[in-house]
Amino acid sequence: MQVSVTDAKAQLTELVRRAQAGDEVILTRHGQAAVRLVPVVQIPDRETKRLVLNEARASGAARVSPGPCAARSQDFLYDEDGLPA
Repeated sequence: MQVSVTDAKAQLTELVRRAQAGDEVILTRHGQAAVRLVPVVQIPDRETKRLVLNEARASGAARVSPGPCAARSQDFLYDEDGLPA
């Protein structure tokens, strides 16, 4: 959507809402694109990042199921005499 700067003055609140919703809003001056309205992306602080990582780790740890014993994982490669199968 393209809107002239003079028209944008009257509908700035609506244009900001549309930009936040994901619409591309371009302000024009004398028919030429001058400015694009884009939403600000919040960068999480250190503590928020740490909380998210800890939650992900806890969630992953809860889903881990025990697999086969690693000490015996290659038994299928050898016969009962210890020779390659």
